[in-house]
Amino acid sequence: MLRPEQRTKLDDTNDLDFYDYPRFVTHVDSGFIDRLTNLYREQLKPNTRILDLMSSWVSHLPDDIQFAHVEGHGMNEEELAKNPQLDHYFLQNLNHNPKLPLEDADFDAVLVTVSIQYLQYPEAVLSEIYRVLKPDGVVIISFSNRMFYQKAIAAWRDGTDTDRVNLVRKYFQSVDGFSQPEVVVHQSPLPGVLQMLGLAGGDPFYAAIARKKSN
Repeated sequence: MLRPEQRTKLDDTNDLDFYDYPRFVTHVDSGFIDRLTNLYREQLKPNTRILDLMSSWVSHLPDDIQFAHVEGHGMNEEELAKNPQLDHYFLQNLNHNPKLPLEDADFDAVLVTVSIQYLQYPEAVLSEIYRVLKPDGVVIISFSNRMFYQKAIAAWRDGTDTDRVNLVRKYFQSVDGFSQPEVVVHQSPLPGVLQMLGLAGGDPFYAAIARKKSN
């Protein structure tokens, strides 16, 4: 699906070293976060099991919905331990081992928030997401144009926002059994370079939503 050179990073040192210290910041602006929380409110149901993959100290889940269980995953334990919405979490470098330590068909929803750009083998991770989802379970992959540039894969770094939307569509299509992804887009009318630098306008909002088809 991706050529070897498209999977490369400018900084190819161990990701665990890069994420060794916590970053208690939000990587997108308040407008993006509000849109994401509202999307979760529309797509997620009460008393369901949620997997927040590649999470941090905040999950942006709506406070007015009670979930049965929220499982977190990430690379920094201090960040995950501070997240009040997680019931449990685990640490794992998905670029070294994409196999999730989770049961088959155990979650109603899997969320990947502003992190998909760092996966070197996204098709392997999407396959695992498919495995742990219940039938008709939903996947929501959200992203903007911000990133840790040195840790994003070349296929992401080198593309336009439209290219990145198509890339995420391609990730879903690499796994037989996902529905055709629905894409939600909200773009600022201001120049993209200024947005990326955080100097003007709001962060563009992209989300791709797909479901595990029922047999």
